Amino acid sequence: MSKSRFLIVDDDITFCEVLERALVRRGYKVETAHNAEQALKRVEAFQPTHAVIDLKLGESSGLHLIKPLLEMNKMIKAVVLTGYGSIPTAVQAIKEGAVNYLAKPADVDGILAAFEKAEDTPAMEAETQAMSLKRMEWEHIQRMLEENDGNISATARSLGMHRRTLQRKLQKRPVKQ
Repeated sequence: MSKSRFLIVDDDITFCEVLERALVRRGYKVETAHNAEQALKRVEAFQPTHAVIDLKLGESSGLHLIKPLLEMNKMIKAVVLTGYGSIPTAVQAIKEGAVNYLAKPADVDGILAAFEKAEDTPAMEAETQAMSLKRMEWEHIQRMLEENDGNISATARSLGMHRRTLQRKLQKRPVKQ
């Protein structure tokens, strides 16, 4: 990856700056964008080989950015980052063309490893597997929590459950498939 050019797409400016500095220190060329429109402009001018895309870009989704990036540059490899990892969004990211999917917080070594792992692994079709009822509940709670910007009280209200019940459910580890 010595001649790699990275495009970082994240609405968190501080995260972009930190990741950009870390990649530049490792010898990579880096551009940043804070929304989809900026990202598409940067792809044309910069021609990145790799893209690190946040799942939640303000009010939109980074998933909608993957296909246009790939249409503009078929050689680009994309990794999607998210604060709330879920199996359905991971599957969707892979179906859209991302080579990997990471939960935040992700450091530069983890991101680079995700790209390297994708290069070492032959392309596979994303398989959808039926989730257990408990896992579906966990995924739904995580989506609602994300929609409410991490506010547990607001999430509990939108789910129609008591705040303490939601807190107990969140303290448990994610259930297996």
